Parts: sequence; structure tokens; C-alpha cells
Amino acid sequence: MGGGDDAAFLEDIRAFLARELTPDLREASRRTVGVYTDVASGLVWHRRLHARGWIAPAWPAQWGGAGWSARQRYLWDRECALNDAPVLFAAGVRSLGPLLIEAGTAAQRAEHLPRILSGEALWCQGFSETGAGSDLAGVATRAAQDGDDYLVTGAKVWTTGAHLSNWMFALVRTADGDRKQAGLTFLLIDMASAGISVSPIRDISGEHELNQVFFDAVRVPVANRVGAENDGWVVAKRLMQLARSNNTPAALVRRSLNRVRRVVTEDAAADPALRRRLAELEIELEAFTALELAALPEGRPEASAVSAPSMVKLVGTELHQKVHALGVDVACAAGAPHLAAGEFGDPELDAAQLFMAKHLAGRASTIYSGSSETQRNVIFRGRLGSRP
Repeated sequence: MGGGDDAAFLEDIRAFLARELTPDLREASRRTVGVYTDVASGLVWHRRLHARGWIAPAWPAQWGGAGWSARQRYLWDRECALNDAPVLFAAGVRSLGPLLIEAGTAAQRAEHLPRILSGEALWCQGFSETGAGSDLAGVATRAAQDGDDYLVTGAKVWTTGAHLSNWMFALVRTADGDRKQAGLTFLLIDMASAGISVSPIRDISGEHELNQVFFDAVRVPVANRVGAENDGWVVAKRLMQLARSNNTPAALVRRSLNRVRRVVTEDAAADPALRRRLAELEIELEAFTALELAALPEGRPEASAVSAPSMVKLVGTELHQKVHALGVDVACAAGAPHLAAGEFGDPELDAAQLFMAKHLAGRASTIYSGSSETQRNVIFRGRLGSRP
């Protein structure tokens, strides 16, 4: 896109944001602690984006997406960050939808893609278990075929948004063998099915985003299997490529940095060392943005791109944690005198509380979707394999 095209595109999206991004939605976004804004506000924003045809910027237009270029997606994400648009609870849009476009059956695409786009279907990810986190191949939740159904029994843990979701994509064990990866199957599970129960887990920040999910002989149609039986590892790896490429994008880091910048620039007496850290993080964010654009020109990684999703995930999550740490140092320094004076409810004290909650919640980001150590191993293996 040229400069003239940028100007027209920006005028369009800025007019839309000014019209549809109401003060209550902006405030809900500013109060976001975890990985998504409160779901009620998020769904309002989701439906407005869907009505405009902008809910899935990276999806091809033939499947209901916006079909935007990398440059357009960058400009859109930047403007949403600058204007405090809600962060959507949208694993369906970001991960499962693209997977079904690539690997789902025609029936699965017809059933699920329209409901993902409209916001009618909210999806959670059922991968981790008490004995299968970083070692995802250790999945023990079992699925045994019974006629046209699988009977699923077991439990998933750390399941983000399971209490809000009406569907789950899950990795289950359908066979045993010498290679644990060879006996896994990828299923789409209706969360309204008999035998499913959800138990909340509160994280260190006090937020309820995580859950444990139990399956007691839950019937799942064989038609809800993505890929072949016992070939779920291949499907799950592709899903993880998609998830890692977008769970902490530059736009999300930019939102947090914008909040920190406001506090620093509003405090004329801010420590010069804090201002220097802010400037350094702004430079790192621009470098990360360039990496993201280069690694994901189509908005999603190619299946053969072993290292790119892990590089984006690794850099994004570790940079996000640096931003949160600066936010704590800046906001808590400003809020501490009000706490000492007993001035509860003061805006600066409220800001300090929010930054501390975000800092605590963000500690998990370098663990979920594979720890930083796992990402470094993936990058090493990918780069080693690319050597001539």
C-alpha cells in the first residue's frame, strides 16, 4: 500500500472507531488485567466488528474475513491500541478458525466458521493437563470410540475461559504406543454436553480466567474429529503455530506501553531512569513490530515455518513482561504516598493497583503456549534444520 492508500484506509477506520468505540468500551479495555477484556464488553465490540466485516482481519475474504494486507492489519491494530479498543476473547477467530479453513471438513467449516465470526460460539483450548503441560504429548484424557461417538474421560487444567465458552478444541488420547505423540486425536467438543463440569482457578492476580474441566464419559461425535484418528499431534502442532503467532502480538504490547507512557508523561518529576527505560521499550516494540510483519506477512505462519511463531511468541511475551514491570515501578512510585496517607480511591492508587494486577497476571505469558525455554528449543531446532 502506498501513502495515499494508507490515508484513505486510516480515515475509514478512524471514523469507525470514533463512532462505534463508545466511552464504556474504552474504559472496559483500560481495566483489562488478563488476556481479554470482560466478556460482556468484548462481545459488544465483537458484534460491531462483525457487522462491519472486520472481525477477522487475517482470514481470507472467501471465508468471511477482511482479507487485509499485512500493512492494513498493522495500521488497524495500531489504531485499536491507541484508542483503547477491547481485547477480544476470541481463540476461535485467532486460532481455530484458521485451522478449520486449512484442515477442517466442509461440514465443520459450514457449522463453525459463521458462528465464530458472529461471536455466537466462544472457544477454549483443552490441551494442558496436570501431567501434560510443556510435555504436551503426555496427554492422558482418553477417548474411546463407541459407534458414531467417542466417549471422553479425563480432565484438562489451566483452561482459559472455559467458564465462558460453549465449545472446546481438545487433544485426547485414543491409543497407546512407543511414541506418545502417535496416539493423540484432535476433537471439537460441545461444552453443553452431559458429563462436563468446570471448576474455577484464580490466578495470582485474583482474576478468574483459568479453569479445570472434567469429562465423565462425554459423548463427542466422530464427525467432530479434525484430521485422522491418532494423527492429532500434527493438527495440534499447527494449532499451536497459529496460537503462538498471535497470543501476544505487538498490538497487545503497544496497549500496555501506551498506558505506561501516559503515567510517565503526566508525571513531570518522573525519574529520568524510568523515562530512559520507557524509551528503550519503545525501541524494542518497534523492532518487535518489524519482526512480526516479516515473520507473518499473511497474518498467520506457513505450516513449514517452524521458527517464526516461536520467535514472535518468545519476543512478544518477554517484552510484555518488561512493560508490565516498568508499569509497576512507575505507577507504584506515584501511588505509594496516597496509600501511606490512607487516601483510598485516589486515581493514582487505583492505577498502581491495576498495573500490579497486570504484572502478576502477565507472569503466565512466558509459560502458556509453551514456555520461553520450549520456544528457544523450537527456534534452535528450526534454524538448525534450515542450514544448508
